[in-house]
Amino acid sequence: MIRIASEYTSGLFALAAEGPLHALAEMGLPLPVSAYDDGHFQSLVEVLRHRVQIEPLNLFATALFFLAIIHTFFAPMLLRWARRVEEGRHLRWLAERDLTSHRDEPASFLAVTLHYLGEIEAVFGVWAIPLMVGVAIMKSPAEATYFLEKTVHFNEAVFVVVVMAIASTQPVLYLAERVLSFVASALGGSPVAWWFTLVSVGPVLGSLITEPAAMTICAILLAQHFFRYRPSSKLSYATCALLFSNISIGGVCTHFAAPPVIMVSSVWSWDTRYMFFTFGWRALCSVVVSTLLYFFMFRREFRTLAEQSEAIDLRVGHLHERPVSLFVILGNVVFLVWTVAHADSSRLVIMGFLFFLAFVDATRHFQRSVSLRAPLLVGFFLAGLVIHGEFQAWWIEPLLTRLDELTLFTSSIALSAFNDNASITYLASLVPHFSDELKYTVVAGALAGGGLTIIANAPNPAGNALLSRFFDGGVSPMKLLIAALVPLIVNIFFFFGLR
Repeated sequence: MIRIASEYTSGLFALAAEGPLHALAEMGLPLPVSAYDDGHFQSLVEVLRHRVQIEPLNLFATALFFLAIIHTFFAPMLLRWARRVEEGRHLRWLAERDLTSHRDEPASFLAVTLHYLGEIEAVFGVWAIPLMVGVAIMKSPAEATYFLEKTVHFNEAVFVVVVMAIASTQPVLYLAERVLSFVASALGGSPVAWWFTLVSVGPVLGSLITEPAAMTICAILLAQHFFRYRPSSKLSYATCALLFSNISIGGVCTHFAAPPVIMVSSVWSWDTRYMFFTFGWRALCSVVVSTLLYFFMFRREFRTLAEQSEAIDLRVGHLHERPVSLFVILGNVVFLVWTVAHADSSRLVIMGFLFFLAFVDATRHFQRSVSLRAPLLVGFFLAGLVIHGEFQAWWIEPLLTRLDELTLFTSSIALSAFNDNASITYLASLVPHFSDELKYTVVAGALAGGGLTIIANAPNPAGNALLSRFFDGGVSPMKLLIAALVPLIVNIFFFFGLR
């Protein structure tokens, strides 16, 4: 069927060899927005209808993209379903065990399938499969292969995998914990002090060590120093939303740490000085105010947690790792710095990671083995999101160019909730004749909305992967969205209200 469809598509191109479709076919996938030649259309609806007529694949790809978004909202339900299937199968196996030989319990195909479909990090990668099958049928297998090999770039996905893996190693965590413990100790050293430090100071460190690394470190330390005391569901979601929101804006004091900024900094000539005096001070104010607001809202539960933590600490002891050799710490930090410095080159990042794995093996007596499950899941998520994002420019570009500052700001927030905010700023960088005011507006909106959903900011899947075990059935997208409204309002005030 694929061969017949491919031949049919090729036949259409051959028939149109003298017309515009032939020229469009040679441009590859996806078509650049300049190829549609629709500047004479006035309304957005006319532009979108014209682009679908020129390239029907646009509608197919966007339909799959929105189905993937809907899938993310049902992911926690699928995880709970998988758990019920597995529990039911386990009970039946126990009942039959006395009647059969003592064999290992067989795995449930349905439960395993539901489990993977319920992993939010796997959603976009899974939906990329029908997308590429559709491309192969509607175009040709060769064009689908060319798109994956030459058009789409996975630098960000590779970078996040490697930086997460290195940042989650014992020596780096030990160093980060020692640095952050100075602040937490100054505030009393209680779970509340650690909470305040990790959702405020930790995200700001993202401006130096990048947002993915800051998310990894803060999420792991929150698990050790706060979530193990089992806060209420409301406080858990407030903490997760506050962490995601503050991470989204905490890395904008420099031009190399936040993915939405990385996408435009070179194109628009934004350096660290510009970022700090334009975005950085606003981000710092917003982080402090949002954290204080949630601290005030949950002050009674924080007092209860402080009392409970004393009994828990006496019963189970502390979770601090044993001291790590200074040489090993410096070695891991050097590889982390190498990864950050070469974030735009996946080849150099992978080369450095291979040497890092050798270093870990040589120093295995002083540090744990590298955990790759969570980094690979997040990398799979980002790779799938990049594949889908490449096909969304056809409707995002005309939408952004027709908006005034206020509408552009709110639209950027809304789009970031359903797409990686780095994709929003990247698409904005392709729009010609964007004024400085509109450039600021679209980036500010993307940053402000980076904590609304798990897919709103590239580091969010990393935090979800590390903290989801503390939420029944995983993190609920709707509850996270509701909890993120408070920091969103604060972000809007500082990034747009004070302009």
